[in-house]
Amino acid sequence: LCISLFSSGFYTTALLTRAPEHILTQTNNKTEILCELKKEHTGVYWYRWSQERQQFEFLVFSNTLGKATYGKNVSQDKFSVQEARSHSSYSLHIRRLHPSDSGTYYCSVSQSSQLLLGRGTQLRVVDVLPPPPKTTQTPVPKKPVLWITKSKAARREGPCSPLVWVPLAAGVLLLLLGLVPTAYRLHRLRRRLWLRIHRQ
Repeated sequence: LCISLFSSGFYTTALLTRAPEHILTQTNNKTEILCELKKEHTGVYWYRWSQERQQFEFLVFSNTLGKATYGKNVSQDKFSVQEARSHSSYSLHIRRLHPSDSGTYYCSVSQSSQLLLGRGTQLRVVDVLPPPPKTTQTPVPKKPVLWITKSKAARREGPCSPLVWVPLAAGVLLLLLGLVPTAYRLHRLRRRLWLRIHRQ
Protein backbone atom coordinates (compact mmCIF):
# COMPACT_ATOMS: atom_id res chain seq x y z
CA LEU A 1 0.00 0.00 0.00
CA CYS A 2 1.49 3.34 -1.06
CA ILE A 3 0.01 6.69 -0.10
CA SER A 4 0.93 10.01 -1.70
CA LEU A 5 2.77 12.60 0.41
CA PHE A 6 0.11 15.18 -0.42
CA SER A 7 -2.80 13.00 0.65
CA SER A 8 -5.32 15.06 2.61
CA GLY A 9 -5.57 12.35 5.25
CA PHE A 10 -2.09 13.01 6.69
CA TYR A 11 -1.36 15.60 9.37
CA THR A 12 1.79 16.08 11.40
CA THR A 13 1.22 16.58 15.12
CA ALA A 14 3.10 17.06 18.37
CA LEU A 15 0.97 14.32 19.95
CA LEU A 16 3.53 11.86 18.60
CA THR A 17 7.21 12.04 19.46
CA ARG A 18 9.95 9.89 17.99
CA ALA A 19 13.60 9.21 18.75
CA PRO A 20 16.16 9.61 17.44
CA GLU A 21 15.93 12.24 14.69
CA HIS A 22 18.75 10.84 12.51
CA ILE A 23 20.27 7.36 12.28
CA LEU A 24 23.40 6.51 10.30
CA THR A 25 24.28 2.84 10.28
CA GLN A 26 26.01 0.17 8.24
CA THR A 27 24.68 -2.56 5.99
CA ASN A 28 23.55 -5.78 7.77
CA ASN A 29 23.20 -3.97 11.10
CA LYS A 30 19.91 -3.53 12.96
CA THR A 31 18.27 -0.44 14.39
CA GLU A 32 15.33 0.69 16.51
CA ILE A 33 13.01 3.70 16.19
CA LEU A 34 10.93 4.73 19.21
CA CYS A 35 7.51 6.38 19.04
CA GLU A 36 5.80 7.81 22.15
CA LEU A 37 2.08 8.60 22.13
CA LYS A 38 0.41 11.32 24.20
CA LYS A 39 -3.20 10.42 23.47
CA GLU A 40 -5.47 7.37 23.47
CA HIS A 41 -5.26 5.23 20.36
CA THR A 42 -6.22 1.88 18.91
CA GLY A 43 -2.81 1.11 17.47
CA VAL A 44 0.18 2.52 15.67
CA TYR A 45 0.92 2.62 11.94
CA TRP A 46 4.46 2.76 10.60
CA TYR A 47 5.25 4.35 7.24
CA ARG A 48 8.40 5.02 5.27
CA TRP A 49 8.78 8.02 3.00
CA SER A 50 10.87 7.11 -0.04
CA GLN A 51 12.71 10.10 -1.46
CA GLU A 52 13.54 8.12 -4.59
CA ARG A 53 9.93 7.09 -5.33
CA GLN A 54 8.36 10.20 -3.75
CA GLN A 55 5.70 8.23 -1.89
CA PHE A 56 4.73 6.82 1.49
CA GLU A 57 5.06 3.06 1.93
CA PHE A 58 2.92 1.32 4.53
CA LEU A 59 5.08 -1.04 6.59
CA VAL A 60 3.11 -2.40 9.54
CA PHE A 61 0.19 -1.69 11.87
CA SER A 62 0.27 -2.91 15.49
CA ASN A 63 -2.88 -2.70 17.64
CA THR A 64 -3.07 -2.49 21.42
CA LEU A 65 -3.41 -6.27 21.64
CA GLY A 66 -0.04 -6.74 19.97
CA LYS A 67 -1.40 -8.07 16.67
CA ALA A 68 0.55 -6.85 13.64
CA THR A 69 -0.67 -6.34 10.07
CA TYR A 70 2.04 -5.95 7.45
CA GLY A 71 2.02 -4.11 4.16
CA LYS A 72 2.48 -5.69 0.77
CA ASN A 73 5.92 -7.22 0.18
CA VAL A 74 7.02 -6.27 3.73
CA SER A 75 9.02 -9.02 5.42
CA GLN A 76 7.92 -9.99 8.94
CA ASP A 77 11.43 -11.21 9.64
CA LYS A 78 12.83 -7.79 8.81
CA PHE A 79 10.29 -5.50 10.55
CA SER A 80 8.74 -6.00 13.97
CA VAL A 81 6.94 -3.78 16.49
CA GLN A 82 7.30 -3.95 20.26
CA GLU A 83 4.88 -2.23 22.62
CA ALA A 84 5.53 -0.96 26.15
CA ARG A 85 3.30 -2.17 28.98
CA SER A 86 1.83 1.31 29.38
CA HIS A 87 0.64 1.26 25.72
CA SER A 88 2.13 4.75 25.38
CA SER A 89 5.25 3.87 23.40
CA TYR A 90 6.08 1.58 20.50
CA SER A 91 9.39 0.71 18.89
CA LEU A 92 9.98 -0.37 15.30
CA HIS A 93 12.82 -2.86 14.93
CA ILE A 94 14.53 -3.28 11.55
CA ARG A 95 17.00 -6.12 10.97
CA ARG A 96 19.52 -6.92 8.24
CA LEU A 97 19.62 -3.34 7.02
CA HIS A 98 20.30 -2.59 3.36
CA PRO A 99 20.89 0.77 1.61
CA SER A 100 17.41 0.39 0.07
CA ASP A 101 15.99 0.71 3.62
CA SER A 102 17.13 4.33 3.73
CA GLY A 103 14.31 6.85 4.10
CA THR A 104 12.27 8.76 6.67
CA TYR A 105 10.22 6.58 9.03
CA TYR A 106 7.00 7.86 10.59
CA CYS A 107 4.76 6.52 13.31
CA SER A 108 1.08 7.39 12.94
CA VAL A 109 -2.24 7.01 14.75
CA SER A 110 -5.78 7.26 13.41
CA GLN A 111 -8.18 9.77 14.95
CA SER A 112 -11.50 10.96 13.49
CA SER A 113 -10.71 9.28 10.15
CA GLN A 114 -7.43 11.18 9.95
CA LEU A 115 -3.90 9.85 10.22
CA LEU A 116 -1.72 11.88 12.57
CA LEU A 117 1.99 11.63 11.77
CA GLY A 118 4.96 12.12 14.04
CA ARG A 119 7.99 14.19 13.02
CA GLY A 120 9.83 11.30 11.42
CA THR A 121 13.23 9.67 11.82
CA GLN A 122 15.68 9.82 8.94
CA LEU A 123 17.50 6.51 8.43
CA ARG A 124 20.58 6.26 6.22
CA VAL A 125 22.19 2.89 5.54
CA VAL A 126 25.66 2.80 3.95
CA ASP A 127 28.11 0.03 3.10
CA VAL A 128 31.04 1.86 4.70
CA LEU A 129 30.70 4.38 7.50
CA PRO A 130 32.48 7.68 6.88
CA PRO A 131 35.58 8.28 9.01
CA PRO A 132 35.09 10.46 12.08
CA PRO A 133 36.16 14.09 11.67
CA LYS A 134 39.76 14.74 12.58
CA THR A 135 40.31 16.79 15.68
CA THR A 136 43.07 19.32 15.28
CA GLN A 137 45.14 19.85 18.39
CA THR A 138 46.84 23.16 19.00
CA PRO A 139 50.60 22.54 19.21
CA VAL A 140 52.04 23.28 22.62
CA PRO A 141 54.74 25.96 22.28
CA LYS A 142 58.14 24.79 23.43
CA LYS A 143 59.80 26.70 26.22
CA PRO A 144 62.92 28.52 24.98
CA VAL A 145 66.19 27.17 26.32
CA LEU A 146 68.14 29.88 28.11
CA TRP A 147 71.84 29.90 27.27
CA ILE A 148 74.00 32.09 29.52
CA THR A 149 77.54 32.97 28.47
CA LYS A 150 80.23 33.98 30.92
CA SER A 151 80.01 37.62 29.92
CA LYS A 152 76.23 37.59 30.44
CA ALA A 153 76.71 35.82 33.74
CA ALA A 154 79.10 38.52 34.85
CA ARG A 155 76.63 41.23 33.80
CA ARG A 156 73.80 39.50 35.61
CA GLU A 157 75.85 39.16 38.80
CA GLY A 158 76.44 42.95 38.81
CA PRO A 159 79.39 45.17 39.77
CA CYS A 160 79.48 43.86 43.35
CA SER A 161 80.05 40.29 42.34
CA PRO A 162 83.07 38.52 43.92
CA LEU A 163 84.21 37.63 40.43
CA VAL A 164 84.74 41.35 39.85
CA TRP A 165 86.01 42.90 43.09
CA VAL A 166 88.29 40.08 44.31
CA PRO A 167 90.72 40.39 41.35
CA LEU A 168 90.55 44.18 41.62
CA ALA A 169 91.33 44.12 45.34
CA ALA A 170 94.25 41.76 44.76
CA GLY A 171 95.63 44.06 42.06
CA VAL A 172 95.33 47.12 44.28
CA LEU A 173 97.06 45.29 47.12
CA LEU A 174 99.95 44.26 44.88
CA LEU A 175 100.24 47.83 43.61
CA LEU A 176 100.38 49.18 47.15
CA LEU A 177 103.00 46.64 48.13
CA GLY A 178 105.05 47.69 45.12
CA LEU A 179 104.78 51.38 46.04
CA VAL A 180 105.97 50.95 49.64
CA PRO A 181 109.69 50.48 48.77
CA THR A 182 109.51 53.29 46.25
CA ALA A 183 107.97 55.64 48.79
CA TYR A 184 110.60 54.68 51.33
CA ARG A 185 113.42 55.44 48.90
CA LEU A 186 111.85 58.77 48.01
CA HIS A 187 111.59 59.59 51.68
CA ARG A 188 115.29 58.84 52.23
CA LEU A 189 116.29 60.94 49.24
CA ARG A 190 114.27 63.88 50.49
CA ARG A 191 115.84 63.47 53.91
CA ARG A 192 119.37 63.47 52.52
CA LEU A 193 118.61 66.50 50.37
CA TRP A 194 117.23 68.39 53.34
CA LEU A 195 120.28 67.61 55.50
CA ARG A 196 122.65 68.66 52.73
CA ILE A 197 120.91 72.01 52.30
CA HIS A 198 120.98 72.82 55.99
CA ARG A 199 124.65 71.91 56.38
CA GLN A 200 125.59 74.50 53.82
